[in-house]
Amino acid sequence: MIEVQNLSFSYGHHPVLSHVGFTAQSGECVGILGNNGAGKSTLITCINRIRTPDSGSVLIDGKAVGNMSRRELARSVAYVAQKNEMSQTTVFDCVLLGRKPYIRWAVGEEDLRLCTAMIHRVGLEALELRSLDELSGGELQKVMLARALVQRPKVLLLDEPTSNLDPRNQYEMMELVREVAREQHITVLIVIHDLNLALRYCDRFFFLKDGSGYRYGGLEVVDQHTIESVYGVCAKVMDVGGRRIVIIE
Repeated sequence: MIEVQNLSFSYGHHPVLSHVGFTAQSGECVGILGNNGAGKSTLITCINRIRTPDSGSVLIDGKAVGNMSRRELARSVAYVAQKNEMSQTTVFDCVLLGRKPYIRWAVGEEDLRLCTAMIHRVGLEALELRSLDELSGGELQKVMLARALVQRPKVLLLDEPTSNLDPRNQYEMMELVREVAREQHITVLIVIHDLNLALRYCDRFFFLKDGSGYRYGGLEVVDQHTIESVYGVCAKVMDVGGRRIVIIE
């Protein structure tokens, strides 16, 4: 479980987040939603201590992230950025880096087994000895997801994980994230712009507006009023074939 309590952050004198707070349970996928510049990416980088909040706290299973050692933090929180650097590292070696928080003297058989299994699960077994700089953007994103998942984190932070993927791969990746979250009881926070993809795969939704939490909850918070207020567009929200969808007018 993760608790974000009154989190605030500023770039110099420019406030970006103001008293943001919410709680998410183990196994839940939470969509972080809002316009560009609302503070979504800043929020998740404050959670994993890439940025230091001005005030507030983040607790994972009751323990403050600010009091964790780097190794403990890496065992608790995994992060997949929106953009990742290419290199000549192989797919397998890149995924193996996700086991670093658990490796002390040498790589063990369990580390190798977990990496091989996750590479197969994301569908990249044919590319495991390929260099990262030979991959497509979508393939690279899958590698970074696999690396994060072999960390066996309690909290997984994803910053627009489907931005470089075609529709089929978007659904496959989101399905995989949701499956693993439930199997391993991981809390997943996903910065995502596609409202309909979020509605299909997320359990709860946190809307940011002008750096503050606007609404948080289940499907009931994804309504016409919220979308029009947060995004400034006219929208219809309806149920089609048992699924809720958003149509921007």
